[in-house]
Amino acid sequence: KFEFPIYRCAPPPRVDGRADDWDERFLLPSLNNLDGQKAFGAVYVTWDDDGFYVACHIRGKTRLPHCDAAQFRRSDNLRLMTDMRDTRTIRRATRFCQQFYFLPMGGGAGGKEGVAGSAKIHGATQDAPPVPPGEIAIVSRVERTGYSLRAHIPARVLHGFDPAENPRIGLYYMLEDAELGQQFLTVGDDLSWWLDPSTWPTAVLTT
Repeated sequence: KFEFPIYRCAPPPRVDGRADDWDERFLLPSLNNLDGQKAFGAVYVTWDDDGFYVACHIRGKTRLPHCDAAQFRRSDNLRLMTDMRDTRTIRRATRFCQQFYFLPMGGGAGGKEGVAGSAKIHGATQDAPPVPPGEIAIVSRVERTGYSLRAHIPARVLHGFDPAENPRIGLYYMLEDAELGQQFLTVGDDLSWWLDPSTWPTAVLTT
């Protein structure tokens, strides 16, 4: 029953690959420290009428990220799960639930640019409309000791996005790194967060 606010932005942040200059109001909590795990990244989300803005900032790596857009689940990645109706009592995703992924590398010439997309949720009762390739803007900056990325998920691909009528949404993130491990919002793999919306906390779209 955990819930937290997601604050509206004005003006919207630039999609320029940086994350270290974001307002701390947009920083999402990380409860994996309750399991004795140390956070290695900062994940930010904000919104306006044009959709969601996502940022991620990771430090402490000793090698470049491993990313393959065709196998994002096996890559260093950030995943964001959303439910625009916050149906916390169901165990299977509905058409208002979506899965987004963000990779710091794997795209562009030579695979050196960021990649973002969406994927079906396993076991969903009904799939959300597919998101066409290229609809989610992403820019990343990669260094030997870490990376940062920014992305914009436009409102037109957020199925059921209606902040005025439905400001309470389900939201979850999982940050995975082959070198540093996992960092997650509330629960880990043992509770099947990738298919069960009841494990996603409530985010309140706040002005």
